[in-house]
Amino acid sequence: MYTRRGDKGETSLYGPRRVQKDNPRVEAYGTIDELNSLLGVVIAGSRDRVVTAPLKEIQKMLFVAGGDAAREIRGQAEVPRIGPSHTKRLEVMTDELLDRLPPLANFILPGGTRAGAMIQLARSVCRRAERRIVSASKTEEMNPELLPFFNRLSSYLFNLSRLANQKAGRKEEVWKP
Repeated sequence: MYTRRGDKGETSLYGPRRVQKDNPRVEAYGTIDELNSLLGVVIAGSRDRVVTAPLKEIQKMLFVAGGDAAREIRGQAEVPRIGPSHTKRLEVMTDELLDRLPPLANFILPGGTRAGAMIQLARSVCRRAERRIVSASKTEEMNPELLPFFNRLSSYLFNLSRLANQKAGRKEEVWKP
């Protein structure tokens, strides 16, 4: 499908307003989309339901987050928004992971298994989405709950990577200066 409406570097936000494709809001929701796609790659490459089941739940939340970031706060049509319950869910999921992992005393290098490394890559894209939301918030009114949500999501992904490596019997490589 194609509309040709974006051929001159503009796109529509979730609503009637058109903006340049490098608009900070577009950068934010584009990075959220990139993160969601990357999680799809992790899911496609893993057979471990401990990894895939929560990532599928997170993908659904990311669809909400992407729509939320694409829609102006005040608009005609209501859209689902990221709220405190989404952030709280990530906190619960992270706490469940931390109960299964040894505490960290050092920085660790991203890597280990393919799944662990890909989840770390997703974590870094998540951090970029968070930065893009901060940038967009300087010129656009954004849902303030997006920032805590993405902050918690990056913590969750960090620990899920550790769990994926642990389940595969791969030790974390400690960073030594």
